[in-house]
Amino acid sequence: MNETAKIISQAQNEGRKALLETEAKTICTEYSIPVTRFKLAKNAGEAADFAEQLGYPVVLKIVSPDIIHKSDAGGVIVNLKNKTEVQSACVKILENAKKYKATAEIAGVLVQEMAPQSTEVIIGAIKDPQFGQTLMFGLGGVFVEILKDVTFRIAPITREDALEMVTGIRAYPLLKGYRNTPPVDVEAIVDTLVNTSRLVMDNPQIKELDLNPVLVYEKGAKTVDARIILE
Repeated sequence: MNETAKIISQAQNEGRKALLETEAKTICTEYSIPVTRFKLAKNAGEAADFAEQLGYPVVLKIVSPDIIHKSDAGGVIVNLKNKTEVQSACVKILENAKKYKATAEIAGVLVQEMAPQSTEVIIGAIKDPQFGQTLMFGLGGVFVEILKDVTFRIAPITREDALEMVTGIRAYPLLKGYRNTPPVDVEAIVDTLVNTSRLVMDNPQIKELDLNPVLVYEKGAKTVDARIILE
């Protein structure tokens, strides 16, 4: 049994529909979907040690099956630049989580590298009752929320399908570079779309998958947040 099957099976046995972010990112890694480097810390001391290993700046996030919306719970602190900041942020996040939901089960605190800012895209998948696994692509942030500028394809998809998804959004010219902004690595987006298609086709228990944002650079890409919901 591969790592993905083990994670999904364990979550189902525990009656969980939402995978922990650490689990979702581990699955992404197994399917060659690039994610920010991360480690799960159990306490402030571990968090500081892991931050030193990853290199600053880092982001800390609460990891709990009972807290889906981390920001609402005060469970995310970004741009931490040294050991002292990391330790106090870890303590603060754990306190906030308990205030938000006293009975919340806490798996730990995610320590992840803070990826440099760049063009944000969103890649998603949803299991449609009629069409089955359906992939979505669009620019991230305000573009997806306000402009609804997204493309869809029914999985499985080919590289040609993925490229059509990328070039099919109205904002595609932004990806080709504008003013002082260089063009982004479209091949990295295509790779991620194809690998996401493979992931949801191999694992039909996945009801929703959300990679948002994926930061795309001149070379390569990194998924900052990954969310997987099971049936």
